[in-house]
Amino acid sequence: MRLVTRISVNTLCALALVGLAACGTDSPKETGPFAGQSGPEVANKALTATNGVKSLRIALDMTTPDGRVKADFASSLGGDCTGTMALDGQGAMEVVKTGGTVYTKFDEAMLRSEMTDEPKAEVDAAVEMLAGKWMESKASDPDTAEATEFCDLKALLEEFEANDNAAEKKGPSKVAGKPALRLTEKDGKETFTFDVATEGSPYLLRVTSRGGKEPMTMNLSDFDVPVVAEKPAAKDIVDLEQ
Repeated sequence: MRLVTRISVNTLCALALVGLAACGTDSPKETGPFAGQSGPEVANKALTATNGVKSLRIALDMTTPDGRVKADFASSLGGDCTGTMALDGQGAMEVVKTGGTVYTKFDEAMLRSEMTDEPKAEVDAAVEMLAGKWMESKASDPDTAEATEFCDLKALLEEFEANDNAAEKKGPSKVAGKPALRLTEKDGKETFTFDVATEGSPYLLRVTSRGGKEPMTMNLSDFDVPVVAEKPAAKDIVDLEQ
């Protein structure tokens, strides 16, 4: 899936900017879980905590030149993964990865958008056979690998490393009802906002970007929650070999 690959690459680029590091201290009057700690110190705690999870859920909402993209994937270091992705006007897809097997399902709109260069008769036949049905393939298949970019949790977590970008503390916030501390960072005209949990482990809860060509909001949750990836019912799987 060309779209999936591009969105995944853009997401990884955004995650790479989560490496927050800068000089600076807090006001002596500051109170709260991270009082007396600089923005970079808080960020490094968040990066370390987030990088150490064994499973994670990422919900992405991004505006691209092709339209608004929404993705929601739960992935584990063990390789299991479930998720969905939708693009305005171009349909949606679902993914289930369990062990070395991947199951993908596309709606009619997504199938047609991915086969725009094919003869109409072939497209209609593919839609008739595949729309709303699961297709089974090996995780090692190159084409399958493109559809499971978000399932590679190890690669995603490797992006949570500190670098020399600047971060500033902006005060308390909330993400899905959970208290957090907000940090911000500028990269040219683009502003990145990072929300770090202030209760329990200091996980990174949200990343947003505004002012750039592809503004996005990415929510992170379900830290270390087991991923339940089950093989679809046999009646719903298309036997492509036949």
